Amino acid sequence: MKIAMLARNPNLYSHRRLVEAAEQRGHEIDILNTLRVNLNITSHRPEAYYNGEKLGPYDAVIPRIGASITFYGLAVLRQFEMMSVWPLNESVAIGRSRDKLRSMQLLAKAGLGLPVTAFAHDPKQAAEVIRMVGGAPVVIKLLEGTQGIGVVLGETEKSAKSVIEAFRGANVNILVQEFIKEAGGSDIRALVVGGKVVAAMKRTGAAGDFRSNLHRGGSAELVKITPEERSTAVRAAKRMGLNVCGVDMLRSNHGPVIMEVNSSPGLEGIEKATGKDIAGRIIEFIEASYQPGKTATKGKG
Repeated sequence: MKIAMLARNPNLYSHRRLVEAAEQRGHEIDILNTLRVNLNITSHRPEAYYNGEKLGPYDAVIPRIGASITFYGLAVLRQFEMMSVWPLNESVAIGRSRDKLRSMQLLAKAGLGLPVTAFAHDPKQAAEVIRMVGGAPVVIKLLEGTQGIGVVLGETEKSAKSVIEAFRGANVNILVQEFIKEAGGSDIRALVVGGKVVAAMKRTGAAGDFRSNLHRGGSAELVKITPEERSTAVRAAKRMGLNVCGVDMLRSNHGPVIMEVNSSPGLEGIEKATGKDIAGRIIEFIEASYQPGKTATKGKG
């Protein structure tokens, strides 16, 4: 197969591993800087160009679109879809997962466990929003945040109100969520490939930090997840319509609650924590599922 990977940094561990896994299986793979792909949008012959050269034909495309370039990245991926290139994750599904508010609403509608979450426009309603999620402490998240950036713990009602009012004063959208104290600063990431959890790790935040992101200095270790956690991860991936994703969950007193569904999960932490060849599993899924112009996703909304 001839595969394109949309990624800005070819030297990232995840991208190097995917190239290695594809080449080991005899495939040809090109890494394309997403922002340098130009689009010719026509009714009958959609085309994409890179460094002045027409791209393709490709059999499949692996989107590794950074959160900061979601808008342009999804436009490029849609163009590949229009050119009948099979996407590992389709553009609609990635767009669903990147919109934190939309994804939470979709997961809630599907009956999946979530932390109590509130969303409001008027900063004058900060006190009411805090009460809606059960009172302080609360977690305040920027809708556009990623890798733990833009996530603040409001330990008291006064401090939480100050943070909410400051964020809204800066005209940014936020979610306010209950603080799951019993999680103890740890979360579970379950890596789903093709409707199955292929690996899971427990991430624990750095000392004094309630966020468990590895980019923030957290650590990771192999963990055995419960059947309920496995089912939750698989159902969340299906609801988002993602063939490959990382589902981040907290262990609460009332079962697993989903924090995020990541459409471009990093592979370094989970491969090193579990010793599993996740990149290989992803390439194997492409081999088994590839159909020209089609995807295997069924998410709606």
